Amino acid sequence: MRRSRLAVYVASLLLAVGATLAGAGHAQAAPGPYVALGDSYSSGVGAGSYISSSGDCKRSTKAHPYLWAAANSPSSFSFTACSGARTGDVLANQLTPLNSATALVSISIGGNDAGFSDVMTTCVLQSDSSCLSRINTAKAYVDSTLPGRLDSVYSAISTRAPNAHVVVLGYPRFYKLGTSCVGLSETKRKAINDAADYLDAAIAKRAADHGFTWGDVRGTFTGHEICSGSSWLHSLNWLNIGESYHPTAAGQSGGYLPVLNSAA
Repeated sequence: MRRSRLAVYVASLLLAVGATLAGAGHAQAAPGPYVALGDSYSSGVGAGSYISSSGDCKRSTKAHPYLWAAANSPSSFSFTACSGARTGDVLANQLTPLNSATALVSISIGGNDAGFSDVMTTCVLQSDSSCLSRINTAKAYVDSTLPGRLDSVYSAISTRAPNAHVVVLGYPRFYKLGTSCVGLSETKRKAINDAADYLDAAIAKRAADHGFTWGDVRGTFTGHEICSGSSWLHSLNWLNIGESYHPTAAGQSGGYLPVLNSAA
């Protein structure tokens, strides 16, 4: 009996050790090919340290896709996100690296389609009523047209990379409310935040309907909005208009990267 119990104990111990070693080996395995698609929030506009070969796309070594790839060493990394991209640009210019071996895809897209830049220009330069009117126009587009545009992009990703885990990243709220802040009125700031929520809700629904993982960055950016005193977003910068209202390097590493880490 003693000998039998000892044999069982030794066998169990060996199985446990084997499982531990197998788990450690799995944890250390490098992930498969990773492709990062999308607009300026994915390319890293506002974070600096732009890759010279990326030209006007302004892909940054401080953008969350680049940081994730550096930390996780995927078997390959294709970074095709581009400043100013709309859904049509993703379809036309960014999908070439996708194939059946692709393991992970990340994307942020939809803000430029909805007229984000024009919304901010209107709200900065014109009255509260003009700002609210332009936001309502953007919301109408989000209701009527954006879902179909997103469907086209998401379907193309699924077709080209059927085995990939796809993470769709959203947009942060831009302003901390209820505090004194030079610049836009509280009315404008609240309307812009509400518009970001409206856009995120639409994107999240389309992502879910395609079986993709939603990456909500509003939580990580809370406390780091413009007017917070610890902003991870550039406010209006007349010397570099293109970086205005984009995440800083801290916004990429502290706001986007943790969400991508969790979702991926």
